[in-house]
Amino acid sequence: MNDILKASVATLEKSKTLLNNLTDEQLANKGIAPYYSCVGSHIRHILDFYDCTINGISTNKVDLTVRKRDERISSECNYAITNVNRIINEIKKLDGFDLSNTITVIDNLGLGAVEIKYTVSALLAQMATHAIHHYATISYILTNLGVTIKDETFGYNPTTPIAVKN
Repeated sequence: MNDILKASVATLEKSKTLLNNLTDEQLANKGIAPYYSCVGSHIRHILDFYDCTINGISTNKVDLTVRKRDERISSECNYAITNVNRIINEIKKLDGFDLSNTITVIDNLGLGAVEIKYTVSALLAQMATHAIHHYATISYILTNLGVTIKDETFGYNPTTPIAVKN
């Protein structure tokens, strides 16, 4: 399997590890300041972007502004895991697909919808780093909930130096 596909799968596997170690209450807890978002809303958001990508690859047009926003993912660990597995399986089906193909991506960068040309590989790379970015926020929420993840790389971009603990 292509390295970009492997990276996406490995990144999403971290979601499964997380979800397997949370209760539904921890997943849906919106009590942490300053944003009062929950772990589940970040997982849902990550999956929404992957869904848009997977659904648009066949038509060469990915619209990141049209997302499902399935709120069950935000509150039910088992349902979220089912959806993570679904996305992983769809990514694996891309093995053998020409990831250098150019596609049009529609996104809103704050000034309205714009169309951007990407390669499929560039978009998948963005999806993986986008997920890692949200994992960092999830780590903040978990720390404040008193939940420890046994993955010291969770929420860290692979290029980020990890601080040495004294």
